[in-house]
Amino acid sequence: MMVIPAVDLRGGRCVRLFQGRAEAETVFSDDPVATARAWAAAGAPRLHVVDLDGAFAGSPKQTGLIGEIVRSVRVPVEAGGGLRSLEAVEALLASGARWALVGTRAALDPVFLAEACRRFPARIIVAVDAADGKIAVDGWTRRLDVTAVDLARRAGQVGAAEILYTDIGRDGTQSGPNITSTEAVARAAGLPLLASGGVACLEDLKRLAGIPGVIGAVVGRALYTGAVDLKQALAELAAC
Repeated sequence: MMVIPAVDLRGGRCVRLFQGRAEAETVFSDDPVATARAWAAAGAPRLHVVDLDGAFAGSPKQTGLIGEIVRSVRVPVEAGGGLRSLEAVEALLASGARWALVGTRAALDPVFLAEACRRFPARIIVAVDAADGKIAVDGWTRRLDVTAVDLARRAGQVGAAEILYTDIGRDGTQSGPNITSTEAVARAAGLPLLASGGVACLEDLKRLAGIPGVIGAVVGRALYTGAVDLKQALAELAAC
């Protein structure tokens, strides 16, 4: 199973939020490009880059910086944040990102999701971001009456490449992943799934690796604080 470092961008810096709240920010680096290089050098098989400014504003704000990160590393990058039009998705992919993460518009507009998957085959990852099982959109500031399971199933039906499932209540908390919900979403999607939210230790990663369909975990705060050592985690998961 992959361990994928998160590089979240806000105001040109690398930050982590607590439960996605804009006011609960911890800055880990003033140089996201150097941070990305360091994770790649440590063996990261992929990087997860999110334009938080774009997520909150509703349109991409850090595409240039994402392109700089992509050019600085030799591992594939999945990226998103504010991708709410086909043009925005196309621009992000043109910057060099291997996959585009779509969340808000994918949840609100099934036609958009289907068209994105058709136009960019094998390059769309659907971000299934949920609180108490219900989808959150607009930078996680608004809840919909759509379940995570329903959105995951829809993504599978229209040919998304992968699912990124995040339990918002656990994101940035290092309180452990939501194993039950992750299993339910993976089963509904029938797609490769990346788990996110709450990873605190190597044992959490091993538990996620035991879920059918889970191919990786996006890890943020636990890597930045040293609670999880990337090289050790990759080695032990490879041996499982």
